[in-house]
Amino acid sequence: MTTSEAGDRDPGAGGGDDYQPDPHRWRALWVTLVAGFMSLLDVTIVAVALPTIQNDLHASPAQVQWVVSGYSLTFALALVTAGRLGDALDRRRIFLLALCGFVVFSAACGAAPDIMLLVVARLAQGLAAGFMAPQNSALIQQLFRGAERGRAFGYFGATVGISSASGPVIGGTILALAGEQQGWRWVFYVNVPIGILAVLLGRRLLPRTRRSGKGHVDVPGVLLLGLGVFAFMYPLVQAEAGGLSRLWWMFPVGVLVLTVFVRRQRRLVARGTQPLLDPRLFTTVRGYAVGAGVGTLYFLGFSGVWLVFALFYQHGLDFSPLRSGLAVTPFALGSAGAAVVSGRLVDRFGRLLTVWGLGGVIVGLGSTALLLRFAPLDIAPWIAAPALLIGGIGSGFVVSPNITMTLRDVPVRMAGAAGGALQTGQRLGAAVGTAALPGLFYLVLGRADDYRVALAIALGAALTTMLTSLALAVFDWRRDRRARAPHRKCPEEVANNPVHARQN
Repeated sequence: MTTSEAGDRDPGAGGGDDYQPDPHRWRALWVTLVAGFMSLLDVTIVAVALPTIQNDLHASPAQVQWVVSGYSLTFALALVTAGRLGDALDRRRIFLLALCGFVVFSAACGAAPDIMLLVVARLAQGLAAGFMAPQNSALIQQLFRGAERGRAFGYFGATVGISSASGPVIGGTILALAGEQQGWRWVFYVNVPIGILAVLLGRRLLPRTRRSGKGHVDVPGVLLLGLGVFAFMYPLVQAEAGGLSRLWWMFPVGVLVLTVFVRRQRRLVARGTQPLLDPRLFTTVRGYAVGAGVGTLYFLGFSGVWLVFALFYQHGLDFSPLRSGLAVTPFALGSAGAAVVSGRLVDRFGRLLTVWGLGGVIVGLGSTALLLRFAPLDIAPWIAAPALLIGGIGSGFVVSPNITMTLRDVPVRMAGAAGGALQTGQRLGAAVGTAALPGLFYLVLGRADDYRVALAIALGAALTTMLTSLALAVFDWRRDRRARAPHRKCPEEVANNPVHARQN
């Protein structure tokens, strides 16, 4: 029996008797992490280059906004379908094809002669990234068991944290080195050599996946889910162009379409047909529904914070893009280090790590908001660095343990769809956050004409969603602790125990 076949038969995190470790599993992990880093980095790295893109290609603000929002839109649309295809067919094949597409479309973005071709290439690049992303978490579940799986998800969590927080720094550095006029093209070109190397290594190291069943894919379900996600995402990506006020009606349409999708998936399960997204993931797999909620709420607050910081530092304090990115580097460093450590601790402490982490993020970002609001402006960014470091350390204890705890009891045969659904929730949360927090920042700025007040209120709104995520994590931790608590015997049971009688 091959390693991948054994992995597909494993019912969850515990592993099965027929599991045999793949000797290339750690090197294969690094291939998937590099690809995942590129795909997530491209969500934020482009933000610092938008002004130069707009000037060089003579684009309107609405057109250039699609360079960021179009990528996020197609990324989110692909996740669940891509995860199901990986489960049904071959995760290795889907991953490598998507990675090749990502490299090609990255090159097309860099070479785009006008804004329309750049937007089209970004839409295609986001679609390729969405097909890659769920294969990452599914391959970790396939290749690792037990404590090793926690360590692997620790590295994965570090990748998510670093890529999200370091995008402005890397983008600003590339612009500084390549020149602002044409340097934005290298923001995309940098993916090409790294991606080619990852493809070559992936062909050699990644395991094949045994097909699950007949490889059936619910095409009507794909269309319903895609339409539902689109109905939620499109008004958000059009937020700066008045999409929330003009397209509000798409939200109830999205609720209706997703309700029809869920009912269809339940009917397929009742008939014994493989659904696109098995509803039993949310009702019978321990910790999955709560973990998905924790992740969605956390990314709702976490993702929008970086745009707010960029607006504050670049417009409020007149920082360069590079200096603005460096100002939030302590958060990225703390997140990366803590995520690796948390991967080694998650088997021991479980959901408690997420509780600690969310507490650290809330304390760190709350302190940062107060310092940037009230400290003298000439020293505020410097004295806020330790608070950002605390927040970053907390974040490292949120992302990785939450992914591990959410997916630990998911059968490997459903790993792709489960990972895709988890990341879809995170992408939706991120889309809401990146639309709502800058919008709130500008609203307060227009009324108070004070960048520091606008920053404090926007960060306060982000902390509100994180407090909600913390409440959900505490609920799950307490429930998990009660479920694992040893049965306490009454005195009569102890007195009648033969072992106890012999000891006395």
